[in-house]
Amino acid sequence: MNEAEAIEVAAIFAALSDPVRLRIFSLIAAQDETCSCHLEEPVGKSQPTVSHHTRILAGAGLIEGVKRGRWTYWHAVPDRLELVANLLRP
Repeated sequence: MNEAEAIEVAAIFAALSDPVRLRIFSLIAAQDETCSCHLEEPVGKSQPTVSHHTRILAGAGLIEGVKRGRWTYWHAVPDRLELVANLLRP
């Protein structure tokens, strides 16, 4: 792994190091698309808190969102999902 790759991977792990973000990422990755409005109840956090965490996940390139009206609909970025999976394999 070169230095640029190490920086990229560290940003991913930093984004996933928070239990709430890890749960949000898991919920989004489990479906084709997830509305922000459906993330509040499962993680027990308010909409502003969910927005804060999704912004961090998006900043790490793990998720992408499309705004429709009031809500953002999120999906996992396939290449990033594959990267995370490969990093966790022995």
